[in-house]
Amino acid sequence: MIDKARVGRCGRPLLAAALVLLMASPALGQTQGGTRLTGYQGSAPVALVHDMSSGTDLFARGERTHFVPASLVKLMTAYVVLEQVKAGKLSLDQTVTVPAALVRRWQQWPRASLMRLRGGEVVSIAQLLDGMITASGNDAAELLAAQVDAELPSFLARMNRTAQRLGMADSRFVTVTGWPDGGKTRVTARDMARLAERLIRDHPAAYARFFGNRSLDRPGGVRLANRNPLLGRVAGADGLKTGHISTAGYTLVGSAQRGGRRLIVVLGGAQSQAQRAQEAAALLDAGFAAMTAAKGKATP
Repeated sequence: MIDKARVGRCGRPLLAAALVLLMASPALGQTQGGTRLTGYQGSAPVALVHDMSSGTDLFARGERTHFVPASLVKLMTAYVVLEQVKAGKLSLDQTVTVPAALVRRWQQWPRASLMRLRGGEVVSIAQLLDGMITASGNDAAELLAAQVDAELPSFLARMNRTAQRLGMADSRFVTVTGWPDGGKTRVTARDMARLAERLIRDHPAAYARFFGNRSLDRPGGVRLANRNPLLGRVAGADGLKTGHISTAGYTLVGSAQRGGRRLIVVLGGAQSQAQRAQEAAALLDAGFAAMTAAKGKATP
């Protein structure tokens, strides 16, 4: 059940305290691999640029600091569901009837991110994945989890077992949606970059199908926009997910590919949508520029 009092307590003082803890990280300002990104002057307390091609980091700050992921949690929910599809235990074409109780439960939160499912509506697993990833639908995420495990605690246990299997040793999941849970769910940029990489490598067709969509059309002429600020703004950007709650600030896991090289960017603790968009774009652009420069120097 959703705790209204808990959500009401999630205000600016908690965000300020969270950001102070992030800024106190001993990893702040460090880079790995000897590359300092020219052109990036951002101040987000958690920032990571990872080169999937070489397995190295081009920039890392606070990458092992715990932060509240908000809707970035849905990346793990998606990975677990896609693993079930890959194993033949679910089908993307499989359909489910939307329970009216689920719709009523989420309607009491007008500002919640929703796919806007309707009671009695018949939707496929593929449609729910699109709704969860593109529109960040909490209703879609909850319904997807219920198709894997009848009880929510069982799905949460599955999420955490999967995290351990993927090497995400510093992350813990207590929600399938990212809805405020008093800070119990926590991740690191290092772990989220690992999850993004595994989504891309383990489920390439699903990644191409679901993660780069700019919008989702729903019945009644409703069009729900993808909040990922990288799509259509940064060359080669094709995913992954954003998040925001008052205790987390603005978060993002993104990816872009140029010239056969793919970068992953993770941001935590940004104080506005604008900061998140600007810093994520700057990190990716600077990362690709650094790789181009390094390649030019290596050419005889």
